[in-house]
Parts: sequence; C-alpha cells; structure tokens
Amino acid sequence: MHHSWSNRAKSAFCVGILAFLTATSAAPAAAQDRSDNTLRKLNESVDALIKKVSPSVVQILVTGYGPIDSSEHGNTASVIGRQRAIGSGFVIDSEGYIVTNAHVVAGAQRVQAVVPQGVSDGSLQAILSARTNIVPARVVGVARDIDVALLKVDNVKFTALPLAPYRNIHQGEVVLAFGSPEGLRNTVTLGVVSSVARQIDPDSPMVYIQTDAPINPGNSGGPLVNVDGEVVGINTFILSQSGGNEGLGFAIPSSVIGVAYRQLRKFGHIHRTLIGIGVQTISPTLATAMNLPRSYGVIVSDVLPDSPALAAGMRVGDILLSVDGRAADSVPYVSFRLMSVEAGAKVRLEVLRDKEKLAFDVPVVEPPHEMDQIASLGDPVKNLVRPLGIIGVEIDQKIAAMAQDLRDPFGIIVVARSSEGADIPIVAGDVIRTLNGQPMTTLERMRAALQALPPGAPVVLQIQREQRLLFVAFTLDQL
Repeated sequence: MHHSWSNRAKSAFCVGILAFLTATSAAPAAAQDRSDNTLRKLNESVDALIKKVSPSVVQILVTGYGPIDSSEHGNTASVIGRQRAIGSGFVIDSEGYIVTNAHVVAGAQRVQAVVPQGVSDGSLQAILSARTNIVPARVVGVARDIDVALLKVDNVKFTALPLAPYRNIHQGEVVLAFGSPEGLRNTVTLGVVSSVARQIDPDSPMVYIQTDAPINPGNSGGPLVNVDGEVVGINTFILSQSGGNEGLGFAIPSSVIGVAYRQLRKFGHIHRTLIGIGVQTISPTLATAMNLPRSYGVIVSDVLPDSPALAAGMRVGDILLSVDGRAADSVPYVSFRLMSVEAGAKVRLEVLRDKEKLAFDVPVVEPPHEMDQIASLGDPVKNLVRPLGIIGVEIDQKIAAMAQDLRDPFGIIVVARSSEGADIPIVAGDVIRTLNGQPMTTLERMRAALQALPPGAPVVLQIQREQRLLFVAFTLDQL
C-alpha cells in the first residue's frame, strides 16, 4: 500500500529533526573535559580560521552565451545557447575589489557576486538559516595569460584578505581551500602544500603552488589560505582523469596575484616590462647537443632586434647565471624578476658565454600598450556616453591601425567606465559595433539613438570582446 504525508506532517517532522540535531550536538560538549584535548584545540583553531576567512570569500555567478552540448539537440554542427557558470573569488581590497580567475568571467554578459551577510558561527542552525546578498559586479580588468581577473562591487562592506609572502610558503604547510565546488557555496577543504613551485611546462614563465586540499570545478578563483588566514594563492585548475578531485590541485602564487592586482586596478590590463630576450630551460639533451658548459639552468634563446639586451651586448646562447645578484635557476624565476623591475630602471644580468663570465646592465623598457594609446585620446567630458556609463573613442583609420584585432574598421572603443550604467556588462576594451541593429560609427549617433528610445525600451548592443562577437541586452530602465 502506498502512503503519503501531508505537508503539515512533513514540516512537523523536519522541525523535530532539526531540534533533535541541535540539542544532541550540544549535549555531549558540556560533559567532556576540554582542558587537555589536543584534537579539540586543533578543531577550535580551524573553526576560528574559517570564521575569519569566510566573510571575505564570494561566489561568482556568470551569465553569457556560448557553445552547448549538441548531443542534446541532435547531430547539429554547432549550438549556441545561454550559459550560466559558477566560480569563486576573494576580497583583496575593502573598497569592493574581488580577485578571481580570468576563465571564470570569460564571455560574460552579466557578473554577480553572492556576498555572505553576517558571520556564521559554523553551527547547523546558523548554516541552515544563513542569508546572502546577490549584487552586480563589473569586470575591472583581465589578464588571460596568467588567468587573473579583477572585479568591483559597490555599496557592500568587506573585509580584505592579506596576501602571504611567497618566499615564506613551504612544502608540507597546512592550507585550506575556500570556494563553491560544483556550485556548493561556502565549502572549505583542508590539505597541505604539495609543492611550492610546480611547472606544467619547463619553458613556461608560470609556476604554480600544488596542493592536495580537495579542489573541484567551481573552486576556480577561490583562495588557498594558510593557518594565519593569508592568501597563499588562487585555486585555478586540477589535473584529473575523472574530472573531479584526485589530490592534484594548482593555485596561482600570491606574488603573481599582488602584481596583477595593482596593474589591473590601475590600467585594466597587465603592463609588460621587457629587455628583449627569450629564455628556455636547459635540458641535458640540449646541453650535450650544443656542447654547453653546464646541463641545467636557463639559456638565452632569443635576442630581439633593436632591443636593450642587444644594445648591451647579450647574445643567443648565453647562459644566465644571475638576475640582480640572485641565481637564475629557472624560467619562471627569471620571468618574474624581470616583470617586477620598474620601467626605466636597469637590471644586472650575469651570463656564462663559453667559459667566460660576463655582466651586463640592461635598461628595462615598457612598450606602449595599444589600449593606453587609445585611452589617451578619450576626453572624460566630450567622450562620455552617460546612459551607458562609458567613455568611448570613435574608430577611424588612425585608431584602426592601433587596434589590430578589429573585425571591422568601425565602431566605438570603450576606453573607461564611469559610475553610471554599472549593471551593463561592458568592460574597457570592448568595441560597440551596433545598437539595436544599427551601426554605431560616431558618439553622436550613439547618443541620439539612446535618446530616441523611451524608458523601458529593450536595447541590444553587438560588441567585439577580443576576438569574439557578443550581444549585450538590457532595458533603458536599468540605466
């Protein structure tokens, strides 16, 4: 016989279970002696750390368009649909700046942050009754090559998490990973630092912190923190045969986060200083084939024409011994040291050429970034499009030559955002091509088209973001 419960009976049962769990979880505590229980002290320390860090960890909700699984719709060649993605982030500045991964917000039309309200004590009742606040977030800047993005939310009080000095991180150190794996908000896992410097590719300039703290899809952008509540790194990817956690998680180190944050906040992109050399890792095979004096370290594989390095006297085949007096043992270390030197300064490089030691003082230069050149042409008053909250520059032949990735030589390049139109997901570097299907060739035409629309009218902008075309839809009552 099939029996069913009434809604009232179900509610009464659930309330009873909750009351029972709450009561029984508290009952044994009073009966135990806590004075000399090492495990309980460890438990209390972890609990205090979670309470300290959790209010500064946010869930990132992203909405956009992209390819979806075509098997659900028959054997079609390509299906584009609305996508929703969930990632994580942490507060790096109390003014509302949030760090996450660039791949979390890739192709985003709308970005929101799920912000915890109040500090949970970690109890069952507090977790089940926890409240959150979903607020709009705008993308301040993206550095895709190092997979870091900076977001900004307004009118929310935050506590920022400090960055741990990378030099102090050591193998075996206890760390906690915070985030929203598979969308499960406010999840914490525990592990250790498996390696402080893991290279996925021996010639890559990036190095990662490896951890066995369980990390899964959705943890991307969340912080990996030490026992002092400092951010060791950003959880960014896993190596997995199954698609889930297998104890091989990787985080972008705190030193990279610090440099990226400062530049993304100031410029919206990363400024690359350079001296004009390419470097590679020396392998035993390479050393034998080239008859090098040593079989390890870093070799200069390229010296660019008209570069400071060439003018200083450096040559292809030089073996790097030191950068500013510090041993040049790996490609990531050399790359980070060169990236950290301010433009206009000189870096001292010691090299081994054949069997002779040589030293060069090489000036560090900063090539002009195309967006900086274009942004300098935008006047904050004359180039303001108030309804959209943007400062735009019209594309002409001169601008088209500077912005080499344009699909077509027309449109409005967004060089900055103002406070108006904060909910519209447009970022610096976007190119507005059309408004409701009409080509936007001048700022005046865009202002006139917006002014002609009544309040509440739908607006669709076709934009180019890097190499992709996207539609951005909103209504005028959002403005």
